[in-house]
Amino acid sequence: MEERKSFIVSKKRILFTGGGTAGHVIVNLALIPVFQKEGWEVDYIGSKDGIERRLIEQVPNVDYYPVSTGKLRRYMSMENFKDPFKVMKGTVQAWRIIGKRKPNVIFSKGGFVSVPVVLASKLRRVPSVIHESDYTPGLANKLSIPFTNKVLATFSETMQYLPENKAEYVGAVIRDELFQGDKTRGITLCGFTKDKPVLLIMGGSAGAERINHVVRESLDFLLAEFQIVHICGQGKVDSTIDKRGYIQFEYVNEELKDIFAITDFVISRAGANAIFEFLALRIPMLLIPLSRAASRGDQIVNAESFQEKRYARILEEENLTQGTLEQELIQLKEYAPLMKEHMSEYKSEKSRDRVIEIIKDISK
Repeated sequence: MEERKSFIVSKKRILFTGGGTAGHVIVNLALIPVFQKEGWEVDYIGSKDGIERRLIEQVPNVDYYPVSTGKLRRYMSMENFKDPFKVMKGTVQAWRIIGKRKPNVIFSKGGFVSVPVVLASKLRRVPSVIHESDYTPGLANKLSIPFTNKVLATFSETMQYLPENKAEYVGAVIRDELFQGDKTRGITLCGFTKDKPVLLIMGGSAGAERINHVVRESLDFLLAEFQIVHICGQGKVDSTIDKRGYIQFEYVNEELKDIFAITDFVISRAGANAIFEFLALRIPMLLIPLSRAASRGDQIVNAESFQEKRYARILEEENLTQGTLEQELIQLKEYAPLMKEHMSEYKSEKSRDRVIEIIKDISK
């Protein structure tokens, strides 16, 4: 009798990385369900205590692996001398994880934790793809780009900062779920009515103390014009404030789509992922980017690009006062119809499909 041979068809596997802020996880959250639906196995490498761990552990059927990571500071600190050793340790850990999990491809969204992962992927000869959200590449991605196979840009202007032989402009990857919000659920969640426009205020996943302070100083004026959803950041809710039409959250995840569904205007930092989501949803923006004193200035150039395209207005944090905030919000309401007209010209639907196509083409 002829011996029968059995063959085991192994599933494709993708490993995601990225973290430090919610912005370095959001695109991964948009892509993971697509690959899972198509039968891919999904792993994630992040930091031990970063926000990415909390967000990814809510996603079913994703194995999470923490590694050591440095912060890659731009200022003098004794911690700078420790960070190279942390990155080296993280690279060894990622090398072992990649060897064990054997992914076909690695997708990196950036952040400090991604550096050892991309480096380890090169050592393991596993192809990788980097997605850069900001107008100018962040330090983590700058360090990783020499070791990756492909780097994708959200802003068309970013192409001038990337190596021509491995860069491609793809646009923003937007989560499908954000278009599935329910206005009734949003109104019920916030205890609002349908009679007054809703202003969403958010300062990023870590919150923004200066924005929070000035908003609370201006509440009497703001509540005369808007109902307000204030996403303050962890530990930054002021429980002493009890005003009708004003609700505070530390952080919102599952309900965010319903809040977006009722939002007419937004005050926000200028992280690329967030502002492209507002653009896709046609929500007029007042952007208060992180100052150059507190960052590398990436949010400023993000905001300037959006203002130039007439998607947003800018109020620099150094100029943020109760008076300037109130004045800018009056201007935002006035220019909102024009902003929406310009926003309608932006099409985001094809970006995610192109990113998925690139990942599949490059996978081994």
